[in-house]
Amino acid sequence: MTATPTAPAGTTDQGRVITYSEAVREALAEAMSADERVFVLGEDIGVYGGAFGVTGDLYHRFGAERVRDTPISELGIVGAAVGAALAGMRPVVEIQFSDFTCQAMDQIVNQAAKIHFMLGGAAEVPMVLRAPLGSGTGAAAQHSQSLEAWFAHVPGLKVVMPATAEDAKGLLLSAIDDPNPVIVLEHKLLYRTSGPVPEGAGRVPLGKTAVRRRGRDVTIVATGVMVQRSLEAAERLAADGIDVSVIDPRTLSPLDDAPILEDVSRTGRALLVQEAPGHVGFTAEIASRIVESPAIYRLLAPIRRLSGLDVPIPYAPQLETAAVPQVDGIVDAARSLMKDS
Repeated sequence: MTATPTAPAGTTDQGRVITYSEAVREALAEAMSADERVFVLGEDIGVYGGAFGVTGDLYHRFGAERVRDTPISELGIVGAAVGAALAGMRPVVEIQFSDFTCQAMDQIVNQAAKIHFMLGGAAEVPMVLRAPLGSGTGAAAQHSQSLEAWFAHVPGLKVVMPATAEDAKGLLLSAIDDPNPVIVLEHKLLYRTSGPVPEGAGRVPLGKTAVRRRGRDVTIVATGVMVQRSLEAAERLAADGIDVSVIDPRTLSPLDDAPILEDVSRTGRALLVQEAPGHVGFTAEIASRIVESPAIYRLLAPIRRLSGLDVPIPYAPQLETAAVPQVDGIVDAARSLMKDS
């Protein structure tokens, strides 16, 4: 079925501006229009348009066979997608909350991630699993986790965390093209944010780190929603004469660490920011790569990690805010790094 044109988007001097969720929907529509093998499946993604409204009108544009509402069974949803991928389709799973992947971990970790290797390359699992993650919506402990380190720890999975609308579209298109299973983690608070996405914007390669801002004093490496908070913090720090780089890995696995190591070697200071709890968090991997590289000899201060507290995300708004890094905390950590050196 041919897709109908998208609604007109806003424009600025940077070109067309759309929301993060519109960018995801546009990527899905373009992939489905270009390849009949691509279909999406998940809970309430059809007539309802998805728990966060991301799939929107795709059901009406592509029909029930390609936008498939499923029963409430994450294990069954992902299992069906693995089977479809093995049979030559290109399924895109939407899990309502990334927390619910717990119900499907056997299919994700023991099937999707391993079949290609266990069969000696004779089969591929070109499956994409999209899932919203993170806090900030008052959804409490079972709907607000940041579980990216789980997936990044599994050989055979690729893991991406788009922080901008343009990357939300471009990384998703690349994920759908990829012959491997790809986990796409989208922060809930980013869905309504807007950014420039040029008409015809294409794929953003997996495994390519982005330097969002280049400074001379401190290198901040941040993931997901923390990229935007770090950019806000960088503007405030600039007023104090502290010039900050902000680096967004975009793809957690495989990780392109070269731009990170180069920038840390230049500034001599590294601040690693994530929403997830610090204990065994993903930024610990970045810290280890710094200390295992020649960049360690250029450090002017110990590496600093700023992470969420090691607690379940609270429901109370004030406690929820306090449980994860905010702009003020990033500013304070960067200032402290400067003092330490």
